[in-house]
Amino acid sequence: MGELEAVRGHRRGATWASVTYGVHRPTGLAMTAEHPPVWAEDDLAGWQLLMTDIGCFAGLTALEVHGVPLPPVPGRCPVFIALAKDDPRPMRKRVHTSRHVRPVEHVVVRGLRVATVPEALTAAARWIGVVDLVALVDAAIYLELVSVKELEAIARTRRPGSRRLRTVLPLVDGRAESLWESLLRLLHVVCDIEVEPQWELVDADGVLVARADLWLVGTTALHEFDGDEHEKARRRVSDRRRDRRVDRQGFVRRGYTGGDVIHRAATVLEDADRSLGRDHDPARIREWHRLLRDSLFTPAGRIAFLERIPVAPPRRRTH
Repeated sequence: MGELEAVRGHRRGATWASVTYGVHRPTGLAMTAEHPPVWAEDDLAGWQLLMTDIGCFAGLTALEVHGVPLPPVPGRCPVFIALAKDDPRPMRKRVHTSRHVRPVEHVVVRGLRVATVPEALTAAARWIGVVDLVALVDAAIYLELVSVKELEAIARTRRPGSRRLRTVLPLVDGRAESLWESLLRLLHVVCDIEVEPQWELVDADGVLVARADLWLVGTTALHEFDGDEHEKARRRVSDRRRDRRVDRQGFVRRGYTGGDVIHRAATVLEDADRSLGRDHDPARIREWHRLLRDSLFTPAGRIAFLERIPVAPPRRRTH
């Protein structure tokens, strides 16, 4: 956060920026991240002034502070705050508050009070789709921010979102190294294709040839997600060398992009069916398309997400 802290009250001049009504922070705070966060931490410091000591940031807001990569969250996404049952509710736009009889367990991260990762994932489960939740849980497990045992414990509680979390846990794996790898794996699982994530291909002498995002179990096919870094010249050279090593072992390596996973998933299914030696049935992809319609990775899913989150009405100014 910046050297100067956010303050309550009104401040005038170019050196101050409004966070929300009656809360300001200093301007000119440098953003060093390659991809700007959904919620700037200096803004969150201002929102924190509206909480009691029991309140904390929750849901997607807390997950971002913890360092969990988020799906494409729309810019109009509110700040998520958890309060005690009798805490005063901040009547501000761009904030969603939830009240809890039992205070939400939280920790302090860089000066911000945020729900623990299990609590934050449970709270987020209320509003996001199955695809997004599986990807977030996979990421949190991969980053060693939470364990399956912790998630199973909170899924048995009556916290809002616990039922949804409980239903997706059988779909969780935790070995994906990115959200997109998680989506590619889930696409296969939904289409009834058994895969092994982070599978190691070795030669006859036991030497590692490649570690693949996904191995289609029982086949010689490797399916992987190719992000933007694979388009860089130096990376292309190493990728082609790796492809030749894989080919010498009698395996085929197929790379897919985000567009393939979201818009051309049927081609991924067709490739898998060919490797499995089973008849291609395009109807298998319908469940994946149904899940995507409720996902933040699609425009329709982002619109639906915003529509189902209640937020406080804008504060009326009196003169």
